[in-house]
Amino acid sequence: MAFTIAIDGPAAAGKGTIGRALAARFGFAHLDTGLLYRATGRRMLGGMDAVAAARALRAEDLDAEDLRSPEVALAASRVAAIPEVRQALLDFQRAFARRAGGAVLDGRDIGTVICPEAEVKLFVTASDAERARRRHLELLRAGHAVTLQEVAEDLRQRDARDSARATAPLRPAPDALLLDTSAMTIDEAVAAAAAEVSRVLAARQPAG
Repeated sequence: MAFTIAIDGPAAAGKGTIGRALAARFGFAHLDTGLLYRATGRRMLGGMDAVAAARALRAEDLDAEDLRSPEVALAASRVAAIPEVRQALLDFQRAFARRAGGAVLDGRDIGTVICPEAEVKLFVTASDAERARRRHLELLRAGHAVTLQEVAEDLRQRDARDSARATAPLRPAPDALLLDTSAMTIDEAVAAAAAEVSRVLAARQPAG
């Protein structure tokens, strides 16, 4: 059975955590589509043309250890604004989304561009201050020496680029469930998302 869960939202809102949890709970495959752009950005930082990097991307590139670094995150946001890069990665994402057994994809344009026909669409968000706090803590734990102010400014710039780009801007799909995780624990956010998935799955079961 093909069943797609599309999760969109800004950085550090919790969409990746929710996506991984839903995949584990329902036995679906999971793809953090941001890693596609991070891996492309990483190759670009190494001197490769961004479009050529996207076209040459391999599955093992998504396992590179430095994909979560601030430098790669910035490069990812830049290459994501290039229409040719997005087009090069489109087929990979769509094929993953319709794989047998179900799939969860999280990113910026899953419900609006990649999988507009997804069975479940979630738009996960949180306040700017809370997102900055979460990302700052994540980076500190990973050993990156950054200030909260630097993280907040980086997120502000990324939000602006993601929302203003001409191709596939960050925005909720009209039929997406809005999930504000600002005051939620991880368990509460996952439970709210899982309830929506369960509701849709139940509705698809044959009567009787």
